[in-house]
Amino acid sequence: MTQYFLTLPHDSAEEPTMESMDPAALEEVFAAVDGFNTKLKDDGAWVFAGGLHPPSSATTVDATGDAPILTDGPYVEAKEYLGGFWIIEAPDQDAAIEYAKLASKALGGRIEVRALQEPPQDES
Repeated sequence: MTQYFLTLPHDSAEEPTMESMDPAALEEVFAAVDGFNTKLKDDGAWVFAGGLHPPSSATTVDATGDAPILTDGPYVEAKEYLGGFWIIEAPDQDAAIEYAKLASKALGGRIEVRALQEPPQDES
């Protein structure tokens, strides 16, 4: 089975956090996401998932030179950023998209679907 990366984009201008959301709305989202996560687990598609803090909390590390350089903030400025994700296993892209539809409904937002690259198989 192929692993897929389902991601939740956010508008960079907003940087919503759990602290900034209405508690009742947040509870509703948590319940919907918990239901989606339960379905993934029941279907054997669950690998893992996580939510991310906003880009302003990031530290970028560049150790390509003589000494590592640490910079506060994201590596790339963008109009959107990754707010959360799931890694799932699905038999094909169509099945992964069906899960993404459920995730989109649960979160009330767009979900991007991308397959993880697989290492080349040894043919010996």
